[in-house]
Amino acid sequence: MQLCKFKWDIMNFQPNATSGMGVDDNSKNTFLELKRKKIHRYVIFKIEEKKKEVVVEKTGGPAESYDDFTASLPDNDCRYAVYDYDFVTSDNCQKSKIFFIAWSPSTSRIRSKMLYATSKDRIRRDLDGIHYEVQATDPTEMDLEVLRDRAN
Repeated sequence: MQLCKFKWDIMNFQPNATSGMGVDDNSKNTFLELKRKKIHRYVIFKIEEKKKEVVVEKTGGPAESYDDFTASLPDNDCRYAVYDYDFVTSDNCQKSKIFFIAWSPSTSRIRSKMLYATSKDRIRRDLDGIHYEVQATDPTEMDLEVLRDRAN
């Protein structure tokens, strides 16, 4: 009898048991386009509560700036984002580092903050190839200088 119950539990297992949020295939593919093909400068993700999935909300083209990226984040709601930061080293080598940014402004709802906090590990695990993580509650915590300092 216990064996049957165990099988039933496995069959009803949902992705990311802690938060119930999965990461849709489009999100993974869009990240791979940023990482491998350099089609995007950044990708902003949001949680679709009804679908229980992390989905792509917006992408920025390779010519877009860091200011364009930060202006795309909502003032009072949480988001995940990845940003492909290009820079030149002191040895004059062109480099690129991918940053994962967990945006959780202090003005966002408590429910939203909790949902994004509990789902963060799942999206980080599914987006393989991120170099650095930044958690920000206001724009100064993810200023371009912060990325420069972390990348060097």
